[in-house]
Amino acid sequence: MSMMAITVNGSEPGNIFPPFIIGSSAVASGDDVILFFTPGGSPALVKGAMEKMSVKGLPDLMELVEGFQMLGGRIMFCELGFEVKGINPADVRDGVEIVGATTFIAEAKDATLTFSF
Repeated sequence: MSMMAITVNGSEPGNIFPPFIIGSSAVASGDDVILFFTPGGSPALVKGAMEKMSVKGLPDLMELVEGFQMLGGRIMFCELGFEVKGINPADVRDGVEIVGATTFIAEAKDATLTFSF
């Protein structure tokens, strides 16, 4: 088993689909996976935002998200997103860990694969 860390730096479909597709594949294979949403990616974690995303030819995003979390994948929201993007903590989707960058670094320090989108 290995650890994979993926940073998500934007909130557009091109930033959101790849982490969940790759992350879902890895977690289904038994790897530990953390998706860390920087302030740039944090708007995607507002309740209802990902439900509005769809791209022709790609899997259903909500099925990917739910499967990812069900298999133990972790989603982290950088707490700087609250101030930088004006997001209310109550508006963050369920199952998301609110953390600082130092927590992400500590959790991901043993990652053997890293990606950034």
